[in-house]
Amino acid sequence: QVQLVESGGGLVQPGGSLRLSCAASGFRFSSFGMNWYRQAPGKQRELVAHITSGGMTNYADSVKGRFTISRDNAKNMVYLQMNSLKPEDTAVYSCNGASFLFDYWGQGTQVTVSS
Repeated sequence: QVQLVESGGGLVQPGGSLRLSCAASGFRFSSFGMNWYRQAPGKQRELVAHITSGGMTNYADSVKGRFTISRDNAKNMVYLQMNSLKPEDTAVYSCNGASFLFDYWGQGTQVTVSS
């Protein structure tokens, strides 16, 4: 059974930091590219960060220099370190595992940036 379980969301003040975690199981994690998406109320889902199976990364322009995606293939984990958070980063953040044939999603975790 495939599972992606996110954790680490919450309420943080502007300028603060959060680290999101995604625990993967039920598929060959090391072979999958992994992504973090976010969706704010009334907005389209946005790809925030991507990491290939080999560890290469890409980021949305809106988060470059502030967010860092990483993975631990030994633990089947992917992380999103978020620094210098802004109110516009408020959204539900979801973990995604993608390959040529498969596309897996977690349930999401809420991140709220507010004073």
